[in-house]
Amino acid sequence: MVQILTQGDSGLGSTSLDRVGIGSLRGLKIVELWGSAPYSLPAGPPVRAGQYKEPDTIPEPPDLPDQVERALAEDVGSGDLTAALIDVDAQGVATVVTREAAILCGRPYVDAAFARVDARARIEWAAVEGDAIVPDQRLFVVSGPARALLTAERTALNFLQLLSGTATATHRYASALEGTGCRLLDTRKTLPGLRTAQKYAVRVGGGTNHRIGLFDAILIKENHIMAAGSITAAVTRARSAHPEAAVEIEVETEDELAAAIAAGADIALLDNFSLADLRAAVALNRRAARPLKLEASGGVTLETIRAIGQTGVDFVSVGAITKHLRAVDLSMRFEWRPATATRPP
Repeated sequence: MVQILTQGDSGLGSTSLDRVGIGSLRGLKIVELWGSAPYSLPAGPPVRAGQYKEPDTIPEPPDLPDQVERALAEDVGSGDLTAALIDVDAQGVATVVTREAAILCGRPYVDAAFARVDARARIEWAAVEGDAIVPDQRLFVVSGPARALLTAERTALNFLQLLSGTATATHRYASALEGTGCRLLDTRKTLPGLRTAQKYAVRVGGGTNHRIGLFDAILIKENHIMAAGSITAAVTRARSAHPEAAVEIEVETEDELAAAIAAGADIALLDNFSLADLRAAVALNRRAARPLKLEASGGVTLETIRAIGQTGVDFVSVGAITKHLRAVDLSMRFEWRPATATRPP
């Protein structure tokens, strides 16, 4: 059980929340290659300046409270020694602004962080989840007990910076694919413990979620094929063991793609194919009686992704949007009033 210190009139006390385990994620079926996953909705077009996604368009991850709980626990520990120096009755107001252009993402995490430290904290948002924000734009104002604001500040901003960074990177890649008919996929190359948070941010940025983990879809790679003996054997075993799961298989040649098609896979991951080889693979797949969905992967950059999308593949997966992360630069400007200023005469 993780314990988080809360701050109230009596000073620093403690309460606890039940942890959300990995079992809560097993029913998500976040793979949405056909847009039919119950957890998520079609990604839609990338956000443009002046546009935004409605806050309720993309569901919040079910383990969000657990992620916030753990983040606060590692930061607050046995208590915020510095915040305890401030009078318990002191009130504060803080304004958060962005220092750079970005796609805003992480509002639910900010709300949860402040509320978890002190339910009396009040947040007024000036930007919507998915907004294209500009330098020096005010994002939100939070008011409440000064101790709570200072204690929750870093955790709240860490989530907002991280997830806005993920959404911003996703937006750049998704925008490069606009008009090609090809969709951007994320990968499992995420920060440990923040898988669903980053996948949520990918969707806010205009991308599409691939599988959330090893438990909700089958991706057969080279080592799996070698262990099974052949592509056909690997797909057959996968179908027998988990008939409800999507089966994707990694291929490196046209012959392997032909074998994947014949074996009855759902998706083929075209690993490090050249543009010419991608076009040939698309042509081969289209001639099949039951064409597969095609995913291009390997060494994709902002400079190359559009040309890849124009080959006719259905998806391009990019690990960089979640692993080569640059947090958005935010600033919190704090004002506070001594306890005497808040007491009646």
